[in-house]
Amino acid sequence: MGDVLAGFHAAWEFESDSVRIRYERGIRTPRLFQTLGERRVPLAALESVTLTPGKRGTVVLRAEPRAGADPLMEAAAGQLKDGSDPYRLVLPAERETLAEHYAAELRSLLTESGPAERFLVAAPEAPRQFKAYDGKASFDGKAVHFRWSWTGASTAKWKAGDQRFAVADLGGVEWRSPEVFEGHLRLLRRDLVQAAAPADQDPAAVVFGLGYGPVHESLPFAAAVLEAVRARGTAAVPAAAGRRDPADVAERIRHLGELHEAGLVTDEEFSAKKAELLAEL
Repeated sequence: MGDVLAGFHAAWEFESDSVRIRYERGIRTPRLFQTLGERRVPLAALESVTLTPGKRGTVVLRAEPRAGADPLMEAAAGQLKDGSDPYRLVLPAERETLAEHYAAELRSLLTESGPAERFLVAAPEAPRQFKAYDGKASFDGKAVHFRWSWTGASTAKWKAGDQRFAVADLGGVEWRSPEVFEGHLRLLRRDLVQAAAPADQDPAAVVFGLGYGPVHESLPFAAAVLEAVRARGTAAVPAAAGRRDPADVAERIRHLGELHEAGLVTDEEFSAKKAELLAEL
């Protein structure tokens, strides 16, 4: 098609075999978009295109990526808020007719569906790093390094010492958004098939917190590691089911209660997480 459709915070350039998305760098642009800068999305990576009404006189053009096609979306695992969704283009309502034209054109070119056998969209490039609550995470393309912080790391992590994980030894990455309770990034090791320890006790995980591990830093990091792992042909090894120590569960519920009393966790979050912890006994 060769045309460009500009919206709020991004512009889509339609090419014969892909959509090139260029994100703005303005002060109101979501930080994740600024980090991504530009992405080329092959049409083979897309499954569908929708156009729906947005908020306050806008319409939203959204491309739905195929499962397994984009390492960023695989790492996000549905946790991104609408405003940070890199596949949404928000436009003024007066451009609805034009947007529908491009949506129809895209739909006519999409021929693939179902899970992709490999990543088709490039992940953010290494090296990458970010500061977590209990340490600093860095990735040079070959290995992930965790260096613990003396102010935030647990005794268990200090005893284990700083960590290095070669990509060849990893089976996947678990990213839990810093915008929810117990946000963290955990590395899934190929040789470890057992119930994972809580993130604050696991030397293979770093813990997020207010101002630590923000989405625009930790999610591209997770995607870069995940792409490197998949490139080596390794697959995530699911952890075996296991039960936690009752004393550990009681301590975590106590901590959860303190956060609830301080107003940092809502009633709904408190009830849901407490039930989740009790179910692990």
